[in-house]
Amino acid sequence: MNSGGARAVAAHGSPDAPAVGTPGGVEHARKARRYARLRPGDRVAVVAPSGPADPARLEAGCAVLRDLGLDVVVGKHALDRVNLGPAGPVRGDWHRLAGTDADRAADLQAAWCDPRVRAVVCARGGYGATRVLDRLDWDALRAATEASAATGGGPKILHGSSDITALHGAFGTRLRITTSFGPMPAGVIADLDPAAQDASLESLRTALFGGAATSSAASSGSAPAVLPGTRTLRPGRAEGPLTGGTLSLLAAVLGTPYAPPPAAGRVVFLEDVTEAPYRIDRMLVQLLQAGWFDGAAGFALGSWKDCGDPAELDAVFAARLGPLGVPILAGLSAGHGPRQHTLELGAPAVLHAPAPPGHDPAHPHPAVPDTGALTLEAPPGGAR
Repeated sequence: MNSGGARAVAAHGSPDAPAVGTPGGVEHARKARRYARLRPGDRVAVVAPSGPADPARLEAGCAVLRDLGLDVVVGKHALDRVNLGPAGPVRGDWHRLAGTDADRAADLQAAWCDPRVRAVVCARGGYGATRVLDRLDWDALRAATEASAATGGGPKILHGSSDITALHGAFGTRLRITTSFGPMPAGVIADLDPAAQDASLESLRTALFGGAATSSAASSGSAPAVLPGTRTLRPGRAEGPLTGGTLSLLAAVLGTPYAPPPAAGRVVFLEDVTEAPYRIDRMLVQLLQAGWFDGAAGFALGSWKDCGDPAELDAVFAARLGPLGVPILAGLSAGHGPRQHTLELGAPAVLHAPAPPGHDPAHPHPAVPDTGALTLEAPPGGAR
């Protein structure tokens, strides 16, 4: 196991010093094509590759997307319900999926291959995304990606989170594109008020449109996305492409043909929900023993909703990830929870995890501590 991360500054180094390390981290980020930002009037397709959506919540979430100026269409099977086993009568007390594996894959593929669609938004997470991966025609998806990049100014957007982590890894690796990890229509988006100031909504708007959701965004460009943390578990500064997602899904696809490439040279974002600390520890150990974390540049830890005692979680992360010798910033409001910022996986990122107040000469005023942040580079040229 490697003890350090590519393009990371050691804990004793200045957090503002240029990041150093093995070549390839930021260069690899440039090879991942940034998805094209949306314009008002663009069509987005909402599909359900995992669990079934509640009809009222799905409609409420789609209404928010329409209020952002988007033309929203919903996949044919988004409201279907089947159980996990063979076809038959649906039992409400059993786990349900949004249609058969073939139907969910067909909705996803049809949306991605439709030249009129500029973004594919997943309705919700839950379970089931890994089961559609074998049923997708990757040659057709690749051809549609190339056509979108040639005619639309860049690839279209895949957006979702939680169970959709499985799709992020596969699409990012096989299609060489960045993807959008954030709140979904039948989840947090359904509770948002487009007329109110809300950090989750503004982060989503910026990620999708590259700035203000107006046609002038194309000429004005975009500022980098900055997501503050709350505490440093290991100080330092790192840069590299952003990777990761929901921890349990990263562990689930490990060793399959759909796993994202190892984290060497990358900033790793991790989050999860309703997982006990010992289970989180076990998944971290699995990824460590598999070598997936070897050479990681740094770690950005998001929300861990209903995952037990936060102090115990910090101890687990410090014990498992600390020996890698790279920066670890915790407390980012991304993942599950009431506040869900949107992150562009595959985009160039800079992680700043400051030393505790009083120990960092660059911050001589401990009464105003620097909480650190994850910064995602703005796309070149802003929106389309």
